[in-house]
Amino acid sequence: MGFLDFLSKPAKPMLGLDISSSAVKLIELSQSADGYKVEAYRVMPLPANTVVEKNITDVDALAKTVEQLVNRSGTKLTDTAVAVSGSSVITKEIELPAGLTDLQLEMQIEVEADQYIPYPMEEVAFDFDVIGPVENNQDLVRVLLAACRQENVEHRRQALESAGLNPKVVDVEGFAIERAYGLMEDQLDQGSDQVVAIADIGATMFTFTVLVDGKTIYSREQLFGGKQLTEEIQRRYGLSWEEAGEAKRKGGLPEDYESEVLAPFKESLIQHISRSLQFFYSSSNYNYIDQLFLAGGVSAIEGLVADVEASLSVPTEVANLLANMQVNPSINRSALANDGPAMMLAVGLALRSFQ
Repeated sequence: MGFLDFLSKPAKPMLGLDISSSAVKLIELSQSADGYKVEAYRVMPLPANTVVEKNITDVDALAKTVEQLVNRSGTKLTDTAVAVSGSSVITKEIELPAGLTDLQLEMQIEVEADQYIPYPMEEVAFDFDVIGPVENNQDLVRVLLAACRQENVEHRRQALESAGLNPKVVDVEGFAIERAYGLMEDQLDQGSDQVVAIADIGATMFTFTVLVDGKTIYSREQLFGGKQLTEEIQRRYGLSWEEAGEAKRKGGLPEDYESEVLAPFKESLIQHISRSLQFFYSSSNYNYIDQLFLAGGVSAIEGLVADVEASLSVPTEVANLLANMQVNPSINRSALANDGPAMMLAVGLALRSFQ
């Protein structure tokens, strides 16, 4: 059994560290009466196959990259929040007797764990939080349980500790996205009770999340992302992996790139979003969404928002979490603006410091 700290409340600021399959992203935030301020941030690519489908396969390579990332960011903080992916975490609301201490609740959960957790308890890290009393039954309380395999937590802790950081919190990606969503509500045309979808397109993973009143009601992960566009650039134009990635970001590719490579990729992405919407509609009581946000590095592709909006007939914007934040003068504002859409998870993790 291990303790995840999914739900505890930290006492001082923490770094938000997003470990994806292609890069690590770090951000440090501070808070004042004027809102949030970006104090430090950095993005660094990971060596190939360090993380595969959100599973850490090379702890040493990850630790080395994180150490370089921290040094180059200029941050002085060491307390850090990281996340495990939603697909690797079981979350369930359960009912337990009222009046139990935290230790008694933990012992009760362990006794009844086989009802909720399909792994041996010695292989599991879990956390819980008492939400409140059960309606119409004051003898019971509602408890939110979150659990995952211990190795998912330990690999992250090992990497961070080797890099000189203190892994203060291991969070759940979905919880961090909910926190980050709070910064996007001012982009909504109407109230916060709208049905809002977030399509987060990373290098290898596409995560589709639907929220109502700021709470996740649907989430789905698929293997799809910007890596496929990079691979096609590499194949078609005979470039190295590094050259293809650089060309994708900065341009300079042949004239047929937009029609022969980029357009088919955008069409495939729109199909993934459309299928995700259909899955959501078929598994819920909803048959519409009010707003779609695009996040992740791919969301910055020129013309993508207009193409998605035209194809799906849904108001679409790029998630702009950092737009209203102050920025430390030492930070390159242009680089931060470019990386902003890919920083959603890191920002959501850093926000644990203040919520």
